Amino acid sequence: MSTEAIDKSVPLRDRLRTALSAAMKSRDRSAIAGLRSALGAIDNAEAIDTADIKAGAIETSAVGLGAAEVRRRDLTESDIEDIVRAEIVDRHKAADEYDTLGRADHGDVLRAEAAALTAQL
Repeated sequence: MSTEAIDKSVPLRDRLRTALSAAMKSRDRSAIAGLRSALGAIDNAEAIDTADIKAGAIETSAVGLGAAEVRRRDLTESDIEDIVRAEIVDRHKAADEYDTLGRADHGDVLRAEAAALTAQL
């Protein structure tokens, strides 16, 4: 991973995407896994709540391209940071569990993923 200073004026999601591209070019598997997972968690957090969707009669259905589209949730920069921090905490907890099970190699991989995420904060 690069040791360059992180530009905090760039949104975290964009920093994660840029770091993912760099990790893919350098073939850093741990960073790739951690960054992809965090970006996926952010995307999942933006998903709509399916409990609000109700089926109705077909004649009252929206017609036309995109007419039935529902806007995704808008996350604040703080929300995104909280998600990334939760991903980091989850990896450290899992790494500690692997250590207690005598699988330090798996724990080291998770710690490397957490470090890649921490570097973007």
